[in-house]
Amino acid sequence: MSEPKVFLLPDLGEGLTEAELVNWLVSVGDEIRVDQPIAEVETAKSMVEVPSPYAGTVTVLHGEPGQTLDVGKPLISVLPVGSVVEPASVVEPASVVEPVETKPAETGAAETYREEEKAGSGNVLIGYGTPGGSGAARRTRAPRTVASVIEPVEIPDVDISLLRTRVPGKLGAVISPLVRRMAREHGVDLGNIHGSGDSGLIMRRDVEAVIHPAVEASPEASVSAGSTTERPVVEPVETQGAVDSRTGLGISSRTPVKGVRKAVAANMSRSRAEIPEATVWVDVDATALVELRAGLKKSDPHNTPGLLGFIARFVTAGLKRFPDLNTRIETAANGAQEIVGFAGINLGFAAQTDRGLMVPSIRNADKLSARELDAEIRRLTAVVREGKATPEQLGSGTFTLNNYGVFGVDGSAAIINHPEVAILGVGRIIDKPWVVAGDLAVRKVTELTLTFDHRVCDGSTAAGFLRFVADAIENPASVLADI
Repeated sequence: MSEPKVFLLPDLGEGLTEAELVNWLVSVGDEIRVDQPIAEVETAKSMVEVPSPYAGTVTVLHGEPGQTLDVGKPLISVLPVGSVVEPASVVEPASVVEPVETKPAETGAAETYREEEKAGSGNVLIGYGTPGGSGAARRTRAPRTVASVIEPVEIPDVDISLLRTRVPGKLGAVISPLVRRMAREHGVDLGNIHGSGDSGLIMRRDVEAVIHPAVEASPEASVSAGSTTERPVVEPVETQGAVDSRTGLGISSRTPVKGVRKAVAANMSRSRAEIPEATVWVDVDATALVELRAGLKKSDPHNTPGLLGFIARFVTAGLKRFPDLNTRIETAANGAQEIVGFAGINLGFAAQTDRGLMVPSIRNADKLSARELDAEIRRLTAVVREGKATPEQLGSGTFTLNNYGVFGVDGSAAIINHPEVAILGVGRIIDKPWVVAGDLAVRKVTELTLTFDHRVCDGSTAAGFLRFVADAIENPASVLADI
């Protein structure tokens, strides 16, 4: 008998050492091809479909959905094509989704499904597959062996409607495992949904419409880095009346720290442990910038950057004048340290998503205008909220801009996003009394807060940068001519 090939969970990039198994895309007994997606996993960076480097028959699935798997450990075992199968060596799958025949007229629905899968799963792993390999593949059965005795398999308690909902004579109304999982997690009955896709195909947007009916963020809020009405999904573990020995109080839940939250916690802890940080701040009269944008919006309502786009442009101009804040400290094995400067700026910005806080970065942001920066902020915010951000998009920043004003707060001594050396926070813009030319007036005021690594520069450099950005906000017309 031929030995099955064991596919180990590959390195998912950026030194990640583990991933959570979200969903199997194949079953024991399935025949698969090279580059076919076999599992959906979630890392601290994004959701990823893992393709198989082998073709053959699936013999073992090494893990259960919800389990955390280490890189380099077995993921799936595959008996190569053409191998001799010993009787009873292949176990019949516990639950089977029969293939649904797709007629030529239904090709559009299959294409829509492929686009839906791409939108929810992220890119195929580099080196393990190609974009063309993630098409909708039909599941096939392994050939039955003669005179083999198969022990009865206990079928788990599964809601069949979540595995497959069919419309008579048409393509299956639900064929995306992502849609099924979303419906299951939120208690949505797929049988009561009329799909908006071709042939009544139920799309992710259809389930989202049931989960969040008639909720639409304002255009201005959608641009802001941290703006969202959603909160991270919490998966508490039932405690069954457990009591905390220290406080004497009942324990209501225990939530595992994993995925994005685990990565954020590790990075923030490392930042606080390694970086001797200092913070400077200043109140800024943003009235002129608000009025400038309002005037531009009247003449061009659909192509005017948001306030964050303008501030991002002022930040990149300030970093060119104070490049010490756009660096990184590297420590050699012998303890020697170097300050590494960069020939460009990758501007990161904090974005709150339903998977936690993400910091995508705009590559070569110093070469972009305020309008182009605004467009990139919008695009990358959508990318991270859909779970499609790549490790490069989430780990290549050289400086971070954090708009925490969308949460209704004035200031915050933020933690530096390691290995960067500085982060600038922008508070809410509110009406405040302000002295203008000796007279008291009501102005639009915000607070800028800069936290920086004291190893790379002194307070004068940090204050100079902060004052430059503040002056640009207070007098944008005089600054725009130079940037």
